[in-house]
Amino acid sequence: MKSISFNRHRFPADVIRHAVWLYFRFSLSFRDVEELLAQRGIDVSYETIRCWTIKFGPLIARRLKRRRPAPSPRWHLEEMVCSIGGRRMYLWRAVDDEGEVLHLLVQRRRDTDAALKLLTRLLHNQPVEPHTITTDGLASYGAALDQLDLRHLHRPGRLRENNRAENSHLPIRRRERQQKRFKSQASAQRFLTTHAAIYNTFNIQRHLISRPTLRCFRAEADEAWAAAVA
Repeated sequence: MKSISFNRHRFPADVIRHAVWLYFRFSLSFRDVEELLAQRGIDVSYETIRCWTIKFGPLIARRLKRRRPAPSPRWHLEEMVCSIGGRRMYLWRAVDDEGEVLHLLVQRRRDTDAALKLLTRLLHNQPVEPHTITTDGLASYGAALDQLDLRHLHRPGRLRENNRAENSHLPIRRRERQQKRFKSQASAQRFLTTHAAIYNTFNIQRHLISRPTLRCFRAEADEAWAAAVA
């Protein structure tokens, strides 16, 4: 991969990388990141940090995504309601059985066409074929899978069967509250896509592993980030 160009920016590349990492890695506002940098003697406005996240965030996310190993073939789909720009919209998401975010799509409707759009893009972008597709009881999933001739993979279930997708909404709800809700459909889609790639890289199930294993996983995540922002 070609190196990311930070030319014609007043601040050093390391400062820009760190600011972008702070914003997407933790539930921080632009003003929070501004204060953290100011505490280290770096005087930069929150508006400048916002421009950095818009310019470099999606690029870094694409590079991180290319470095990820193939996900599990057991997929979980779920939609959640969001208020975006004062309008009721739906965030359609797909994760695997290990919590890896596979794809997400902000749409205005909760119908068969919306489910079909998510599934079509999901199947196109993933390097593995699904073995099972678990959803909630929404009939639109079944209708969309019928059109794709994948109904035999469908596992409609209740909350417990699709608990993996339900739990994966929690980081988004935290960011939604921190940002006082998303302002537009386009900005929500851009932020959540970038956030998902960085979340996948640094999401470590620390309660399931030993401390030495945790250190190894953290080192691998840091190496992936360093390679993506180089």
